[in-house]
Amino acid sequence: MGPVGTAAVRDPGGAALPRGFWAAVRVWLEKPQVANRRLSGAALQAEGTVPLAESGEIPPSFATAGAGGGGGGQEGRAAGAAELGRLWREVRGQLPLPPPLTGWGGPGELRAVLRTLLPRGRPAAPPARELVVQDVYNGTVTFLPLEENSEGKYQVKKCNIYQIQLKHIKDEEWSVSVVAPFPEDWFSDGIVYPKLAWLGNELLSKLAKWSVEQKPSEFKSTLSLISVAKYSKVYQDLKEKYKEMVKVWPEVTDPEKFVYEDVAIATYLLILWEEERKEKGLTKKQSFVDLGCGNGLLVHILNNEGHSGRGIDVRRRKIWDMYGPETHLEEATIIPGDSHLFPDTDWLIGNHSDELTPWIPVIAARSSYSCCYFVLPCCFFDFHGKYSRRQSKKTQYREYLDFVAQIGFVCGFRVEEDCLRIPSTKRVSFIGKSRTYPAAEHALVDKQITQFINSRQTCAVAMWDRRVGFNHEDDCGGLCKEAGSEPHEDETETAESLSLREVAEHLDKEILKKLKSEYGGLQTLLKNNHQVFEVLNGRVHIRDWRKEKPPSKTKPEVKRRLSAEAFKTRLCWFFIHHPDGCSLPSEACPYAHGTEELRQSQMIKKKKHIQ
Repeated sequence: MGPVGTAAVRDPGGAALPRGFWAAVRVWLEKPQVANRRLSGAALQAEGTVPLAESGEIPPSFATAGAGGGGGGQEGRAAGAAELGRLWREVRGQLPLPPPLTGWGGPGELRAVLRTLLPRGRPAAPPARELVVQDVYNGTVTFLPLEENSEGKYQVKKCNIYQIQLKHIKDEEWSVSVVAPFPEDWFSDGIVYPKLAWLGNELLSKLAKWSVEQKPSEFKSTLSLISVAKYSKVYQDLKEKYKEMVKVWPEVTDPEKFVYEDVAIATYLLILWEEERKEKGLTKKQSFVDLGCGNGLLVHILNNEGHSGRGIDVRRRKIWDMYGPETHLEEATIIPGDSHLFPDTDWLIGNHSDELTPWIPVIAARSSYSCCYFVLPCCFFDFHGKYSRRQSKKTQYREYLDFVAQIGFVCGFRVEEDCLRIPSTKRVSFIGKSRTYPAAEHALVDKQITQFINSRQTCAVAMWDRRVGFNHEDDCGGLCKEAGSEPHEDETETAESLSLREVAEHLDKEILKKLKSEYGGLQTLLKNNHQVFEVLNGRVHIRDWRKEKPPSKTKPEVKRRLSAEAFKTRLCWFFIHHPDGCSLPSEACPYAHGTEELRQSQMIKKKKHIQ
């Protein structure tokens, strides 16, 4: 027996090890796919402490795994613990332990984990079971592959046993090693069991790196609320079923990304809903409405899999005509308010729903006491416009996720967070499927929701509140007068313009300090938002695009080219927020009237090309 590979690890200050080593081992246990891309994950059936002595009794301190495990409920947990105990007794009888591996024993106790490795791809290789034994005292974790005999009992496969070891050399110097007791018998299938050289190089280097670089993640583990084993199977089935969509995709978007992403989201929802039916004793499949459904493929899959529901989007897509009459899609505008509720719907879906994202929990809460929601945030929108950062200590994405979660809590939901397995950087979703309050308190919670929405109002978007039916107090001091409305006779000058000094007087000192530190001051902020504001001779006006001169044919070539490259690359503020919309027709406005008109900046493309 000899080491397959050894890596030196340095721990400056002694802050990371040995704790970091066990955190790295945990990653390999629970999420082996981050190292071995031919796996889709691992399902943990059970884990707990086991006795050191052969004749020792199995202690009562077993803990079964979470959603990644096999059987759910008390019976499944009891079966998992019982099987783990039985397997441990069999292992002690089958192998001459502690030799040939590093000795087990000493103060403390061993911890055993029963897991199933799940291969990726189709046709999928059969899952493989392992019993993993951790000896914290000796710094070892041993992987014992299991096989089922003709009698249905599991036995240890001696050929593919390996052990990961942590050793303290001196001071800040440590080593991490991979050891195989029977290297001559090692069998590699190239999927579940790579070659020994891979363990000694690829895996070992990752474990060594993770041991000293482990940082607490901002996000939940991937697929933490559902069974990874079930997800892997259903995903492969749906991927095979809908793979032809890639070949006939009529949209300009990347077919592989969008098809397989929607297949993954549909897989998640189908498993989530199946578990809900089991929990609540339901026989009928859940109904749904997908708000901002886009290409409609998610709706198509869910309809095909037996769930009644529909998708709504502001713009029809070419691909809608390909789905057939069984897929229910509607072209309509959703304006949040009492006129757009769904009292007969079980679930609302917000999949990259842009401006509607913060409204999804609100609409669900107001639709009915039993209505649930699933939202996958992407672009950062508040109730009345773009989301403004308030926490500099968090990433912008994490801060926005916390805001969306907060909305769910305010709406009275028990909000659960999960990370999806999709080809996107924005993978965190929120699920609200139960309430924190009795049905009798619905009116009280609804009032709480209204107060929260009011608190999010900002001066720049006050008019949008009136457009969607909320009666908020306008506290902007006349700064955002509605263009075209008739002002009071003593307010005429204010409605037309304000001096910079007058604008500053409407803002408290703390806001002015923040503007100075984050935006370079009030005047810089106004100039940077030239789409909305115009500063002339020290006075601030709301810009009137009807008075803007069209681009001159004599304008220098560079400036004309830059104007063309920026055309329709940002949303029109007036189209979104002004009660009368934009004063210009879509073809004349340099900004996009809705997300469907947005173009990618040509300047960005050029930079990418240069790189």
